[in-house]
Amino acid sequence: MKYMKRGLYTAEAIAILVGMIIGAGILGIPYVISQAGLFWGLINLIGIGLIVIVVYLYLGEIILRTKGKHQLPGYASIYLGKSGKILMLISMLLVQYGALTAYLIGEGEVLSFVILGTTSLPYHLLFSLIFFTLMSLLVFLGLKALGKGELIGLGAIIAMVIAITLFFLPQAQIGNFYTQNPNLLFRFFYPYGAILFAYLGFSAVPEMKEIIKNKRKMKKAIIIGGIIPIFIYFLFTLTVIGFKGMATPEIATLALGRFTSLFAVFTMFTSFLAVGIAQKEIFWYDLKIKHLMSWILTFIPVLLIGLAIIIFNLATFIEIISFAGAVAGGIGGILIVLMAIKAKKSGKREPEYKFPINWFIAGLLILIFLIGIIYQFVF
Repeated sequence: MKYMKRGLYTAEAIAILVGMIIGAGILGIPYVISQAGLFWGLINLIGIGLIVIVVYLYLGEIILRTKGKHQLPGYASIYLGKSGKILMLISMLLVQYGALTAYLIGEGEVLSFVILGTTSLPYHLLFSLIFFTLMSLLVFLGLKALGKGELIGLGAIIAMVIAITLFFLPQAQIGNFYTQNPNLLFRFFYPYGAILFAYLGFSAVPEMKEIIKNKRKMKKAIIIGGIIPIFIYFLFTLTVIGFKGMATPEIATLALGRFTSLFAVFTMFTSFLAVGIAQKEIFWYDLKIKHLMSWILTFIPVLLIGLAIIIFNLATFIEIISFAGAVAGGIGGILIVLMAIKAKKSGKREPEYKFPINWFIAGLLILIFLIGIIYQFVF
């Protein structure tokens, strides 16, 4: 019985990581890969996925080397000082504001399509406002995203992806897997930001530590939890691109019909709820701002920015998640690598697992994240 409970704890930890990673970001991957071409797109999909698993493993070791319970800004403060804490906080806020804004825009478009069969501006704007009102109210009232149902939520997402694959992949056409864009630089780098965004879930790792009783299994849980999204993203991307090719829209399920787009409604609903709660709690718990003001600081900027983007067509769903992924995710990745080096030397406890790092590996990872940030600004 004890063995079964320990296995359940590990499964729950894996589900927390996978559930944090697989969110609305999955909806943008087929579009960016369709534009870049399947070959270069899959190199990004698999390569970035493996890089992020390495970063998760470093973060897990950092957490195990540190006494007490902290979140990412707390670990950054311990190993990188006040400036590290501020940078990590900025990184998290950028990712979460970007995500909330993208979900506000995307959910309004998808709801308009599902209910009315159109994504025209008046209806897009109306459903975005309805969605925002509902979600901000749920977060204010303190409804927890999924709660202890991470395994159920994860199972639902996997079941939806498998169902979509079984129905649409047999209709794939080989010609849809080829791109016509001759720009090699574009084809290699364009998917980077959106794909990195889809893999971000750093804040789940501290929660995994609290759930897993046998801390030696944390390494295994991180690896499994990192591999599952790669597989799910691969299946979903192959299916959508095979079905629509270069005609794949920025929110992939719009290409699969109104009923299938309920998958997008579900993923953006759960993602918005989880990110909204996390954002509010950063202000409330970490920065010691009162509850009402924390809620206002979380949602009012998202509403104003989101409405401006929709009304004046300032940015697209893909542009927002690509910026958040490449810039904020890149900063977070760099900080975790630097923290891992410092924790190896100054950690206060012996970790249950160790993952090798040296200045060559650290420099390579930092260079990759820096190139992604630079590309986002330059191109």
